[in-house]
Amino acid sequence: MIDDPAVASGLSLDQIAELEAFGTRRAVVAGEYLYREGDASYDFFVVLSGTIEAIAGSGSAERIVARHGAGRFLGELNLLTGLRVFVSARVTEDGEVLVVPAAALREVIATRPGLSDTILAAFLARRSMLLTDAAASIRVVGSRYCAESGRLLEFLQRARVPHQWLDMDKEPAAEDLLREFAVQATDLPVVIAGESVLRRPTTGELAEFLGLTVDFVIRHCFDLVVVGTGPAGLAAAVYGASEGLSTLAVESVAVGGQAGGSSRIENYLGFPTGISGGDLMHRALIQGEKFGAAFSLPCAAVGLSETNGHLTVHLSDDSQIHARAVIAATGARYRRLPAAGLAEFEDTSVFYAATEMEAKACTPAPVVVVGGGNSAGQAAMFLAESGSPVTIVIRGEDLAASMSRYLVARIEQNPNIVLRTRTTVCALQGTLGLEHVVLASPEGETKLPCQALFSFIGADAGSDWLSGCAALDDHGFVLTDRYLEPENLGAAWGLLGRAPLPFETSKPGLFAVGDLRSGSTKRVAAAVGEGSAAVRAVHEYLAFNR
Repeated sequence: MIDDPAVASGLSLDQIAELEAFGTRRAVVAGEYLYREGDASYDFFVVLSGTIEAIAGSGSAERIVARHGAGRFLGELNLLTGLRVFVSARVTEDGEVLVVPAAALREVIATRPGLSDTILAAFLARRSMLLTDAAASIRVVGSRYCAESGRLLEFLQRARVPHQWLDMDKEPAAEDLLREFAVQATDLPVVIAGESVLRRPTTGELAEFLGLTVDFVIRHCFDLVVVGTGPAGLAAAVYGASEGLSTLAVESVAVGGQAGGSSRIENYLGFPTGISGGDLMHRALIQGEKFGAAFSLPCAAVGLSETNGHLTVHLSDDSQIHARAVIAATGARYRRLPAAGLAEFEDTSVFYAATEMEAKACTPAPVVVVGGGNSAGQAAMFLAESGSPVTIVIRGEDLAASMSRYLVARIEQNPNIVLRTRTTVCALQGTLGLEHVVLASPEGETKLPCQALFSFIGADAGSDWLSGCAALDDHGFVLTDRYLEPENLGAAWGLLGRAPLPFETSKPGLFAVGDLRSGSTKRVAAAVGEGSAAVRAVHEYLAFNR
């Protein structure tokens, strides 16, 4: 791993000379630390001479992740995202470095394509490495049967934060770690980062500690606030920032929305071999940050109002964000199964996405996938290929009515998948964790062994936070542009002297895209197109309101 060319990328002499305008040279001596694991921030270092090691862990647990000599550079994606530092950098041979402040590096990434490509490729490779085998800088200790542990793990996984999970029920090392940091059983779950210990943190507290939240006071009013960071919201943030708008995107859980939980997307243009939803959404996040968009999560919008001609987004922590225009991209909320015992097992054994985290938690135990759409089919294939016997449960007669043909064919050919038609889940049962589900069909009830249930039965509109500012259809989805009838438009529109712009709602300056919009096409590519196209309409709106 140390010699991986992508991880240990170097710069040419011309590239180093180009960077000189953004930084300063200084001497370094053996034994000096340029930054340490757990630091809140650090600078970008180019090694001009000497040797520097990237180190994960400390003491007896110390591991050398990479060794950098002349021409190579240090750092990874947290230089752009603001996350805390995951590894330490220690000088092992006297030399000289070029120090580029983090703010200046962001300018380089945004304005110097050649340098940007080289640096970003290395940063992405290094984050992938940290996610797989160098994640001990952040350790989560808890129980797989604890809902609070499940929420923390889901957040870290979806936010692609390198971490190590220690299950109190399985890992003897967890007890030693708790004794070392004087953690009591009542403190669980805990997050240990360097010398810091967060006892029973909420996802919001953990995000703030890690540096994933934005201080909204730093800017009185953004040009554009995007609420929701699924494919549509991320596209809007990328295009808004790249076209010069001061852009902030907020998300209530983690970047990616429902698409971020997809194990494999095969019908997205340009990826013939497929790509996981998490990877695709993470790349979009990095693009947004490259162009200067700010992201804050978890950050739930609970209301919308108008203040002095600007739109105000109200957040769950009682803070407010002011914007000249808002793009609503909050998609839809997962629909919950009407099954007895569901609440008891949510966050521990009931899942609404099938990623590597969920697969590791349940393989090779039997699982049930409920639903007949593409998301359910992709989840079933992924879980079966991971080693779990899978039962698909649908209410209809067959899968062909709601699932793509290629997925139906693969499911039919997979010996590890069983399909049960005209069937529903009526109850979940177990002691500590889920052990059985009760299925109901025309033939009667059946108890089926099951340690994890994956639910993909549709979703309801995530429009509650709009506070009545936008006209909705009968199902709660937001009406826009040509879907708006004259009775949906108030007196303000007569004064404006124009019709709603593309993707504009019944509230001037408020736009809706993606799954939240009434009449939208429920596909990742369509959502990306809507998010990017809506930015054009935002520019037109802002031109009207100068």
